[in-house]
Amino acid sequence: MASIKSWIKALFSSIGLPALPAALLAVCIAVPDTYAQTDPIYSQSWALPTLYNPAAAGSTDFLRIRGAGRLQWVGIENAPKSFTAAADIPFKLFNRRWGGGVNITQEGIGLFSNTYVNGQISGRLKAFGGEMSIGLQVGYFGSSFKGSEVYIPDDDDYHDSNDPAIPKQDVGGGSIDFGVGIMYTHPKFHVGISALHPASPKVKLNTQGSTSSSATSDNHEFETYVKSSFYLTAGSNIPIKNTLIELQPDLLLGYSAKTFSGVLSVKGWYNKLFFAGLAYRWNDAVSVNLGAEFKNFILGYSYDIPVTKILKASSGSHEVVIGYRLKLDFKGKNRNRHRSIRLM
Repeated sequence: MASIKSWIKALFSSIGLPALPAALLAVCIAVPDTYAQTDPIYSQSWALPTLYNPAAAGSTDFLRIRGAGRLQWVGIENAPKSFTAAADIPFKLFNRRWGGGVNITQEGIGLFSNTYVNGQISGRLKAFGGEMSIGLQVGYFGSSFKGSEVYIPDDDDYHDSNDPAIPKQDVGGGSIDFGVGIMYTHPKFHVGISALHPASPKVKLNTQGSTSSSATSDNHEFETYVKSSFYLTAGSNIPIKNTLIELQPDLLLGYSAKTFSGVLSVKGWYNKLFFAGLAYRWNDAVSVNLGAEFKNFILGYSYDIPVTKILKASSGSHEVVIGYRLKLDFKGKNRNRHRSIRLM
C-alpha cells in the first residue's frame, strides 16, 4: 500500500522552496501521517453540536438548520478549507421523544479532499430534571487525491518523479462509517461524550471513473483510513442578575491518534440578540467571536489569531456560521423545555 508520506513529499516539491517552511508546517499539522482527518474543529463548535455528537440531534424543540465555512491559515498555499451543513429535528414516535439529523462536511487540504455525509437518530428519556439521550450515526466517508496536479522536477535531488508510491492520476474512494454518543441536557447545562469513526474504516483509492481495484495503469494500489476520534462536549448558561447579559462557556475536547484538539470559549449574550466572546483553540490560536440572532436567524463570525509559528506565514483564520430555527408544536408537552440560545 502507498503511504501518504510519499504524497506529501510530492506536494512539497510542487510548492517550491520559497514557500516550503510554511507549507511544511501547515501540511504536517493538517494531514496526520497515513490517515485522513474528517472532523474539522470549528471555533464556533457550540453552534454545530451534532457534528461532534449524534446524541445532540433533536435536543431542542426546534428544527435547526445550520451552515459553517472555515478558511484556515489565510496566506498559506493549500491551507485547509472546511464547509459543513447540518440539520436536526425532534419528533415523537411510539409515545416517546426522538431526534433525527443529517450532516454534510467537505474539507480540502492541499491536493486532498474529504467528504463525509451521515444520518443520525437519537432516543431521549427524562432523567434528573433533564434529558438523557443516546445517539447513533451512519454515513459515507469519501476521500480523493489530485495526483494529476502533482509536479516533481526531474532534477530534484530529494524526490523521485517516478516514485510508484505517488499517484500520477486523480484517485478516490469511499467507505461506510458510523459513530455513537451519549448526552445529558439540562435547561442550564449540557455534557456529552462521543466516539466517531470507532472502526477506523479503510478507503481504497482508485483512479477516478474506474471500477477497477487498481489505482493506476501499473496496478499499484493506494489506501488511506480514518482514525477513530473521541469527543467531550460541555456547556452552561450563567445569567448575570439584574442585567440583560448571559454568559455561556463551552468546551469541545477531542482526542485522536494520541493527539488532543479542542476549543474553550466564553461568550456573552446581550438581551438574547447580540453576542461577543473569546475562545482558545488548543495549541493553535486565540479567537474573537461576534454575532447576532434575529427572528430565529443567527449569524456568527470568528477570527483566529495563531499563537504558534504559523503566525509568521499566515494572517489568521476566518470562520462564518449561519443558522435558522423553527419552533415545533408538541401540543403542550415538553413546552419550552430548553430555552438555551446556546443550543441554537
